[in-house]
Formats: sequence, structure tokens, C-alpha cells
Amino acid sequence: MPELPEVETTVRALREPLIGSTIVGVRSDWPRQIVTPDLPELQARIHGLHIQAINRRGKYLVFNLSGQETLIIHLKMSGHLAVTGADAPQSKHVHSVFSLADGRELRFRDTRKFGRIYLVTDPSEILGKLGPEPLSPEFTAETLRQRLAGRKRAIKPLLLDQTILAGIGNIYADESLFYAGLDPRRPADSLTPADLSRLHAAIQKVLKLGIAREGASIDLYVKPDGTKGDMQNAVAVFRRTGLPCYQCQTPITRIVLGGRSTHFCPHCQR
Repeated sequence: MPELPEVETTVRALREPLIGSTIVGVRSDWPRQIVTPDLPELQARIHGLHIQAINRRGKYLVFNLSGQETLIIHLKMSGHLAVTGADAPQSKHVHSVFSLADGRELRFRDTRKFGRIYLVTDPSEILGKLGPEPLSPEFTAETLRQRLAGRKRAIKPLLLDQTILAGIGNIYADESLFYAGLDPRRPADSLTPADLSRLHAAIQKVLKLGIAREGASIDLYVKPDGTKGDMQNAVAVFRRTGLPCYQCQTPITRIVLGGRSTHFCPHCQR
């Protein structure tokens, strides 16, 4: 699913065509995609509002609107947002569409129908339980230590827990643990200060690389303009099962941990 770098790439691509635009309508053929409010209330509340800013919180896109309203979208596994002309051909997987005053549309394509839309006056209703942003100045190695303190679970599933740290998913968790030299099965409470320092640096390294390469087009993710990101060509371990580690030539191993595919080098990550 789109993780922090993919969502950040989407946010950056949408700012130029959308900020300053006015929303004049919304339609949907999949009401379950709209969590709160229901579709009729969403249509009434959002009509005539201006898009003032577009930001990201964890894996959520956050649209600051006039009238103290906030539109929040989670792409989930297969979501994709694009700005098009109203007369452009529409995919059968586009389920929700925001109409703009200038005749363009913001289309939410979602093949697997897991994406979600929220319109709220208090963003903390949706975002309040998220952990810290891993690329923020406030996120330090000490912050990471505090978030993991006393936790006996394996480190990999904890990195996927959005209440501990916001934005990391399967790809960047595997990559972070590789660069930190940590076995994904290590209990979090066994990590030393040196381990945590390496992990903190590795998390920031792989997320920044993912943003620079505009995301990983490994499954369904593409950028708003329909082109692919490039991070899939820079992964060290993710989905490289059986291929030689770039550092030591040991074959990359795949296991299932916490219900998720997990890839690591058994030599470099002890």
C-alpha cells in the first residue's frame, strides 16, 4: 500500500493544480468509501469550499479547506488521486469524484475499495492517535527509544504500528531494519542504545530515499500523473527473496512475521 514516501509524493504533485481551487460537488458510487459524514451531508458541507493547503500526516492526505473544514483521505492498499478534465475518460475503478469550479475533477480511483474519505472540523478525530512523524525534527533516537520502551514484541511489527510511528509500512520497515543491521524478529526491549541510534538513522535514510525516488511502484502505486515511482529499483531486501544481498552475497530470506511478508539478510541482520 502507499506508505509515507508515496503519500508525500502524491501530496506534492497535487498542490500545484489544486490549491486555490473551489470544490462545487462530490459524487460517489461506493458510499462505504465515505466514512464521515454520509454522502448527502458531505455534499452539502463541502460545496463552495476552497482548498487552502494540502499536507500529509502519516499515510493520510490532509486538505485544509475554508470554513474550518478538513478533508482527509487515506489511500489504503490501492487508492490513487488524480486531477483531470471532467470530459476525460473515467476508469471503472474511480468511485468518488470531487468537482471543481473550473470544470476539472479530483478523482479517487480505488481498485480494491479500501480507501477512505473523511470531512471533519477537528482533524484529531482521525489523526489524533498517530505516532510521531519520522522525518520531523522532533523525532530523535531518544523519541524512538521512548516509543519502544518496555515492548517485548518483535521490532518489525512494531514499526508497522501507526500509533508508535506514523507512515511506515512493509517496504520501508524491511529496508530500515536492513540498514540498521537488525533482525526483524528481535524483541524491541532487547535493542541497545547503539541499535536504536542505527535504526533511527536508517528509518530517516530510507524514507528520504523513497521520497527522492517518488515512491515504490511495486504493486498498484503510480504517481498522480500515472507514471511510476523509482524506489522499487533501489530496495535492498524487499521482495528480493533468494537474490544475493548487495553487501555480503547471502541470499535474502523471506518469512511471515506478524502476518506480513518480511525480507532480510540473515548474515547482515543478526
